[in-house]
Formats: sequence, C-alpha cells, structure tokens
Amino acid sequence: MASITLKNIPADLHRQLKKRAEENHRSLNREVLATLQNVTNQSRRIEPATLIREARAVRKKFKRQVSPAQIKAWIRRGRL
Repeated sequence: MASITLKNIPADLHRQLKKRAEENHRSLNREVLATLQNVTNQSRRIEPATLIREARAVRKKFKRQVSPAQIKAWIRRGRL
C-alpha cells in the first residue's frame, strides 16, 4: 500500500481534522483517507445516459402525470 507525507498543514486544518476524527471514532490517518475518498468520489462525472436511465426509472414509479409545481410542493413539504 502506498503512503504519502503531508507537510506544512495549517494548524486550523489540523484541528478540524482531529475534531472530525474524534467525532467519527477514527484515527487522524483514517479520517484523512475517508475525507480524500469522499472528495474524489464526489468529483466523478455522471454519464448523461446513466442520468437519463435513472430519471426514467424514477418516473416509472408514478402512476399518473405529475407537474413540476407538484414536485416543488412535495419538496417544500419534505416528501422527496
């Protein structure tokens, strides 16, 4: 397994990472790894075909036409 060394970490960032590690019951090293994995996973681009396929699958769950206004109202009420 590869390893890296981080240098010149700002004190405030170090404190934040340590606090998050404690809150998540992880070592500082595991917290840094989890944070890096989370950031790299978020930056993955969703292919348009995948997005369309998923949207169509969700749309099939509705038995009747639903207007954009109805969807917005549901979101405001916390139903979606």
